[in-house]
Amino acid sequence: MPNPTRITLIRERLTAALSPIKLDIIDDSHKHAGHPGARGGGGHFTVTIVADVFEGKGLLQRHRMVYAALGSAMQSEIHALSIQAHTPQEAASL
Repeated sequence: MPNPTRITLIRERLTAALSPIKLDIIDDSHKHAGHPGARGGGGHFTVTIVADVFEGKGLLQRHRMVYAALGSAMQSEIHALSIQAHTPQEAASL
């Protein structure tokens, strides 16, 4: 079952820090029932984010920006995060 509170937290933090043009968040936690991270309370999420701030940044830099924006939620609310981070130009060619 998706956790709307966690999704809202992720959306608010990423929006405030990265001003995305597009932001999709999927709660995949139900796919990981019984996984140690799931038992500990952390959720599994997939984030697709399109933002101008990724222009000129490599994959690792983009992921670090997302992790930094999420801050303490990475230690408590989020156990696993799959990230697709694109510039608007990259997203247009997908």
